[in-house]
Amino acid sequence: MKMMTRATVLLLALATAACTNPDRFGGAGGADGANGADGANGANGGLAGSASDPTSPAYFNQAIGDRVLFAVDTSTITPTGKTILDGQAQWLLTNADYRAVVEGHADEQGTREYNLALGQRRANAVREYLVSRGVPSSRLQVTSFGKERPIEVCSEESCYAKNRRAVTVLSFSAITS
Repeated sequence: MKMMTRATVLLLALATAACTNPDRFGGAGGADGANGADGANGANGGLAGSASDPTSPAYFNQAIGDRVLFAVDTSTITPTGKTILDGQAQWLLTNADYRAVVEGHADEQGTREYNLALGQRRANAVREYLVSRGVPSSRLQVTSFGKERPIEVCSEESCYAKNRRAVTVLSFSAITS
């Protein structure tokens, strides 16, 4: 409960600060431009919640990466995937108020049942890797969509390759002990 109260107070403080900043939309703060370049962006170089704010889900998705790709018919994490997952683990450890659902996906080749099982193995592989890097298992869930949610639809390897993935989806949840 303490964590929820602190999070609420922090959000209220940030909201109040944003409302009182005349330069929040990037214009000059006054006739003399007193707010300068630091006015709206704060010390971290980005607006709260933006892709340049290292504590935001947008930063997680764009700068770290929310997905890892897999080879055909495997759930083995590639070296590139491990690099992305190392970044995800560090972010999740730093931002303890977030939980994640790892979604497993497959390309359109094969049966629905096979691809659901393959997506589940991929999601589990990512979850296990994140747990091995210190992320508490209680903050991670897995699900499989198999071939039901492609991001590319065509019968070419370039499309198949994008659909063989596991995606880490964040949700804010104050965790209480």
